[in-house]
Amino acid sequence: MPRRYGPYGGAYVPETLIPALQELEAGWRSARKDSGFRRELAQLQQDWAGRPTPLYPASRLSAEIGGAQIFLKREDLVHGGAHKLNNALGQGLLSKRLGKKRLIAETGAGQHGVATAMVGAMLGLRTEVYMGEVDMERQKPNVERMRLLGATVHPVTQGTRTLKDAINEALRDWITNVETTHYLLGSAVGPHPFPSIVCDFQSVIGEEIRRQSRRHWGDVPDLAVACVGGGSNAIGTFHPLLSTRTKLLGVEAGGDGTGEGAASLTRGSPGVLHGMMTYLLQDDEGQILPTESLAPGLDYAGVGPEHAFLKDSGRVEYTATSDAEALRAFHLLARTEGILPALEPCHAVAVAVERARAMRRDEKIVITLSGRGDKDLEVVASHGHPA
Repeated sequence: MPRRYGPYGGAYVPETLIPALQELEAGWRSARKDSGFRRELAQLQQDWAGRPTPLYPASRLSAEIGGAQIFLKREDLVHGGAHKLNNALGQGLLSKRLGKKRLIAETGAGQHGVATAMVGAMLGLRTEVYMGEVDMERQKPNVERMRLLGATVHPVTQGTRTLKDAINEALRDWITNVETTHYLLGSAVGPHPFPSIVCDFQSVIGEEIRRQSRRHWGDVPDLAVACVGGGSNAIGTFHPLLSTRTKLLGVEAGGDGTGEGAASLTRGSPGVLHGMMTYLLQDDEGQILPTESLAPGLDYAGVGPEHAFLKDSGRVEYTATSDAEALRAFHLLARTEGILPALEPCHAVAVAVERARAMRRDEKIVITLSGRGDKDLEVVASHGHPA
């Protein structure tokens, strides 16, 4: 597990957290070599989480768009409705192995908070979740789910009251309670070893895509597309495909067009945030800029350090699309395939359908549909139907 991805990554944290990070890395290295741990994780992935998820041929969407054939990797069908459970389940088992009795987490869209609450309930671990007040208001169904699952939800009233500030509060809690508590970080961000651990647990997505695509048409995809906020579903999609011929495309949140949105790879520059060196939205003095996106899971001023490295290397292409385009993609997928997706992967859908039009009919695109849209129905309805 690399501590650095080129110049990115690292562990820019107070000295009080170094022993906890070292303990976590040692515990993870031990667990990933332990056949018993791997067997327990695989069994729960199958029997409790519902893996493997399907690789679905979106034939009506493909016919309407023209060009390449589009397949959807259905992470929205994982227990709880999003890819977030892949990482939460793995880290939950790891925290129990380390003897921690309490889980804390941050959440933006609420899906990671729900996943952590589900895992905490299933493993008998006390669970507390930090969530910005802005996100709590726009993601009320997930707040209620967390509470029903026995988790305590702490409103974050500082700063922009969104995901960045929820991470800040979770880190403060962990520094204070590091002996008894595991911080179940939800995305491929933060100090080492979190980006590597999250990538490992989320790589089940890309590993299944490789196997399923070969079953479907005998080869890997020509193009794989995923949305990028912190970047966990995208790195889980991309990492197992890096050694293949598949072109990889990450789509960030461009927002409403009045500012930078939350597109740190597309519009940002290198800096340090939340214990890592990566691309950030920041001003000339290094102060973090406010972000904006209709999709709260993408509403973050940074990105995982492996994505920063993959951007610089040119192996992965990154772009951004707007709130309006994501909303149009939501309605398109609902109308053609009977699927109500989360607003986060709608960004990937929006760009993928444009790329499909320029590709041949015999080419294949896989879009990681990272979550379902139950949480976003009120937001989508408030914007009406596109013209």
